[in-house]
Amino acid sequence: MLDLLHAYTAGPASAIQTLLLPRDVLLLYPFADAVIVLHARTLTFLRALAFWEAFPSTRHLNDSVKCLAIDSGMKLVVSSMGVRIAAWSLSGVNSDFWRLHSTLVLPDDQPVTALDCKSGLLAVGTRSTLSVYTLILDNDLPTWSPKWTFSAATPACVRFSPSLTYIATTCEHDAAVRVHSTTSGRRTQIIPHPRPVIDIAWRRPQASSRDDPVLYTTTADGTLRIFLPVLDAPHHLQLHAALDAASAVPFSSSHIASNIFPLDRDALSTVLTKTSHTEDALSRRVQEIAEEGWDLFLRVLADGSLVIQAVANIDRRPPTLLRHFPLLHSAPTLHSGSAPPTFLAVLPHRPAVPHATSQVQTLTLVGAPPLASYALAPLSFFDARADGLQLIARAEDEPEEPECRRQLVRFVRTPDGEGVGGLWEGGGGATWGRGKGRGLQRRGHWDASEGALLVVLDGGRSFVTYASTTQLLTLHTTPSATLPVPPLLSLFSLPFPHGTRRFLVGVTVSHTIILISLSFPSSNMPTAQPALSIHSESALPLPAPPKLILPVDPMAWSGTYAGAGTGTEPHDVLLSVSEDGDLAFWVPESTNVNGAVGNGVNGVNGKVPGAGLGAWRCTGRVRTGRRGLTRAACSSAKKSVLVVPGPDGEEITIWDSKVSEFASGLEYREILSASDPINDLDWSATPDAQSILALGFAHRVEILCQQRMIYFDETPGWTRCWTVDIGSIIPHPISDSIWLARGALLVGAGHFMCLYDQPAHPLDAERTTTEESLFEHVARHNGPLDDYHPQMVLQCLLWEKLELVKKVIVNLARNVESGRSEREWAGKDEAARVTHAHALQKPKYSLLFSVPETKDESEDDQFSRTLVERLIERLEEEPLPHLTPNEHASLLVLIQTTLEVEEQRRALDSNGLRYLISMRMFYIVNQRLSNPSTPASNGAVSVRIRPRQRLRYRDMIWAFYSESQELLLSASVTACGGKMSWVDARALGVFLWMHSGEAMRAHMELVARNEYMAGDNRDPTACSLFYFALGKVKLVHGLWRQAAWHKEQGLMLKFLGNDFSQPRWRTAALKNAFALLSKRRFEYAAAFFLLGGSLKDAVNVCIRNLNDFQLAVALTRVVEQGDDGPVLQDILNNTVIPTAFREGNRWLANWAFWLLRRRDLAVRILVTPLQDIAAVLDVQITDIGDPHYDDPSLALLFSQLKSKTLQTAKGTSEISGRTEFNFVLQIARVFCRMGCHALALDLVRSWSFQRPSTAVRDADHARSPPSPISTRFALEPALRRQSSIMIDMDITTAPPTRRASPERKAANGLPPVAPVEELKEEGDFVARKAGLGSLMKSAKQDVQVPEFDMNAFF
Repeated sequence: MLDLLHAYTAGPASAIQTLLLPRDVLLLYPFADAVIVLHARTLTFLRALAFWEAFPSTRHLNDSVKCLAIDSGMKLVVSSMGVRIAAWSLSGVNSDFWRLHSTLVLPDDQPVTALDCKSGLLAVGTRSTLSVYTLILDNDLPTWSPKWTFSAATPACVRFSPSLTYIATTCEHDAAVRVHSTTSGRRTQIIPHPRPVIDIAWRRPQASSRDDPVLYTTTADGTLRIFLPVLDAPHHLQLHAALDAASAVPFSSSHIASNIFPLDRDALSTVLTKTSHTEDALSRRVQEIAEEGWDLFLRVLADGSLVIQAVANIDRRPPTLLRHFPLLHSAPTLHSGSAPPTFLAVLPHRPAVPHATSQVQTLTLVGAPPLASYALAPLSFFDARADGLQLIARAEDEPEEPECRRQLVRFVRTPDGEGVGGLWEGGGGATWGRGKGRGLQRRGHWDASEGALLVVLDGGRSFVTYASTTQLLTLHTTPSATLPVPPLLSLFSLPFPHGTRRFLVGVTVSHTIILISLSFPSSNMPTAQPALSIHSESALPLPAPPKLILPVDPMAWSGTYAGAGTGTEPHDVLLSVSEDGDLAFWVPESTNVNGAVGNGVNGVNGKVPGAGLGAWRCTGRVRTGRRGLTRAACSSAKKSVLVVPGPDGEEITIWDSKVSEFASGLEYREILSASDPINDLDWSATPDAQSILALGFAHRVEILCQQRMIYFDETPGWTRCWTVDIGSIIPHPISDSIWLARGALLVGAGHFMCLYDQPAHPLDAERTTTEESLFEHVARHNGPLDDYHPQMVLQCLLWEKLELVKKVIVNLARNVESGRSEREWAGKDEAARVTHAHALQKPKYSLLFSVPETKDESEDDQFSRTLVERLIERLEEEPLPHLTPNEHASLLVLIQTTLEVEEQRRALDSNGLRYLISMRMFYIVNQRLSNPSTPASNGAVSVRIRPRQRLRYRDMIWAFYSESQELLLSASVTACGGKMSWVDARALGVFLWMHSGEAMRAHMELVARNEYMAGDNRDPTACSLFYFALGKVKLVHGLWRQAAWHKEQGLMLKFLGNDFSQPRWRTAALKNAFALLSKRRFEYAAAFFLLGGSLKDAVNVCIRNLNDFQLAVALTRVVEQGDDGPVLQDILNNTVIPTAFREGNRWLANWAFWLLRRRDLAVRILVTPLQDIAAVLDVQITDIGDPHYDDPSLALLFSQLKSKTLQTAKGTSEISGRTEFNFVLQIARVFCRMGCHALALDLVRSWSFQRPSTAVRDADHARSPPSPISTRFALEPALRRQSSIMIDMDITTAPPTRRASPERKAANGLPPVAPVEELKEEGDFVARKAGLGSLMKSAKQDVQVPEFDMNAFF
């Protein structure tokens, strides 16, 4: 998703070391206070070994790592800084874990100048000594014990011989090589040279050759000398050969700058012997090199051309047979600079997965500077062909400058993210730009004395700095420009330039806003000088100084979302945060060139930002209630993140700017550990303007994105989609992280910059992997859904778009069976046509959409059981990509449910269909989640969809308002396998939604019989509660006669044989009930309470002890034989309604108010804030939970009930037009959050704001939906009501449920002056009341029945 693309460090300033591992080869070199570890072939950054990990006191020093030594045998890396030496070892199963091995501290006057380590011996050269230390493992604690110390004059290079017999050293003050004995330190030989010696190396002997020491020395003129011992002096080295530039290029008349390097004999011989053994001349030449055992040396000329020189017979005696000759001279192939490289090595290629069948054997050639790696193919290379040396990777050309060794403090980017600047510790910094490739290119830098604030322009080519000491703005161009300004807290640029003029925004210490104009030369005025000038200075119109004034992130302005800024709604520029946590968004007022006043900052239509008075206009406010915040940031889409410390840790909250009485704006809240505080916040955006948030911690960056809402589960609005963890590669804490263009993330830690980027676009040639990019991941988790997505299909079914769902299923079956890939046909959504009139194929019984039904018989004919079964079988075998296992299971469930609904739709009403859909989903999803071994699930269980114990009350209420309850009850019993127990009845809410008293009694008897028949024991106690509620005591007595196995049979037979109509035996039953309570046999105790005639006590046991209010409601409705009994009223008022308010469950409250005959409140509870409803209730509500407006089915039920009865019409009239308008917008936003954008558009296009009136409605007449603006403030006669409205209230005595609006009183005694908007609101309410009165008058006329007169029959 986001992978490390580049790690930016300065190039190696000293010799690079190599570490050969069984499966890999590493490059190491010192940089600043760390050792850099790279992969040798790809130059991928692997690790930084910070010196302060061993010596914490060196963390803030300006010193650098000077010397580096590698012990490949023990996998040790030894480095030094001053007088301190630290060693790391590589461990782990895959040799990928670095740990601190040991440390060593020398005297303060002896800084280390040279190091070498081999086989547990450490040679250390200091200012005046040469020492050897031995590694001792004492109690698994490695320590270095001094072996000997010899006086030496500042060794510059130290090398152990392969046999550990000798140590060769060079000195900074002369041109001699000194050889010492490893055992005693005695100097055995001094070898003078005519030029300064820049490198020494011992030749590694082969196993079959003699173990004589052979020393290579390289001097500053590019000459390599070979020293060998002679027979009569085996311990004395003598010069036997010298390879200079003249021997390599004999016909050159002038001196050629070059460097020469010995090539690894083992790596070469291994590859050469594996090359194909053909009989051509090239293969014979390669075989000759391998068989003769020549030593090869590679000379690199300044122009990048290569010369291979061979030395033969080094292992033979006498040494007079030694000869050398040029073997190859190739054309320039290395990317060299003005001078030849100072480091070059040929390394073996050790892939992590060896290719046994590969015919091409290659080596890795690494050179520096510039640091680059090449693939060396021996056959082609020794034939001097162009393909013999191919560039693999090249490090970014970062110059080695003093500021590179200072730590990064902060990043600043251009508004479009194409350029970025970095501020260094102690001042100064540099700028980079995103070039043609995916990396960064250095564009400029400035001195330490210039600038504490930075603005980057033109992709990093120009920039502005502000120095707090001089209070000067400096425009870094040629020539530069300066401007004195007041003290500034922050400085940033407006995203859109206007011609050659650009504008900066500065926030002063007094919280005033300064607009600063920048002028650049143009094609019309090429001789104009760059200039800075102040255009305006103003303050935000706030009642108190803000706590923070921040820029709104402009990252999405340059994408497709930028079109939103060219209309009447400009982009916000500033975010202000008050001490109380109130957010305010601001845009500058602009004046166009003709003098007219306008809004915006885009510089379009003649508007010049800042050309007017510089006033600022507030575009929105959000009250968060968060005080004491420490960090805040605002995205392009006006998503704001706040960080507030608290006693339990840091609270992070994300807020949306769209607030209303239905949405507080809070989208996400989380408490983070105080031990790992947030250090940085930064926003980015996808091309379709979805916001992405980066949270910066000490060693990681967590990336948050919005996630789609799920209809059947509550999920947080935001989720972590990725984590960039640098703790395993860089020990330095993260100083800053910032988003760049195209989804790249730049992370700064210590002296390092790490650029993380997405995989290349699928159509790009660079895309070599199928890994999902960050933008693709965000779009998949939050964005418009495909038409076949289960959530889209479900919502279409709930909103009665069955014909559309059938067409989607038919198209899905056709595409799946076509054999084409999903990428070819996905995204062509049939659901997008839902906004077209022909796509709104709805049955006539719907109350929501005023569009007639049209049927496509040809499509209907294609939808059949055969097609569905074939499609399900195909999807079981080959699940669709990009669907999670449980989403795929849900899709199969919905396809199957659609078929069942289609086969039963003629007998069910719309609410019955909704209940049937939810019930099928409930059972089949639970079944699939309990058996995760189906092909579609792949053994995975989602954490977002969990098995549920019951249907949601939302799904039960659809059955409550259905007129097909007999069919629903039959379908429910069938879904339970024909034997519905109480657990099944409670899961489906059967006794909540049933209306018929006789049906309830009959079904309770069925439940009682199933409870008795469950299991093998036939226990009468399992069914006694239900039979006692039905008054069938004798039946229970008969069941006890058959329970001979039960230990209580005798007692129960004797007790139930009494007459419980007598007070004596009722009292005895109540005593037994209390005894059972003490034994915690709660269900049986409730049964005895019923036997004793105390329904109230039985209900209390169900609610308090069994925590099952559904059981209490079922018993009460059966015993009281209706919904008007006092016990049921008490349950609804004192249990159900408080529970609904505490859980914010509007559906449960709607059901309770409907049974309480408060149907006006049943309508209002769907829309009105819970606090307002609680204020008019007789029951005191103290605990009110979240409002839970994130349910689009609320609008569906509201549209059904608002004109169903006189009471509901009365409740609807007490909901203001503005409230209903905001409610519809909120539901549309919920649809968008669910990914159903087409349904959101359809909702706002077709919603009717009409109110009931006295005229008769022509139900078959199709008309376009009335405008909410024009119809919500008056009741027009044309807005007709249904003639079937139910009269369910006393028209003359019903009190209002809406509190009277308070009267405004002016302080000076004059009549109050109300704002225009409030006048409209009150006028709307008066008009609604007037319309309701007219409706009630019509209802009075409808109920006027003439007095009965017997004469009428004669």
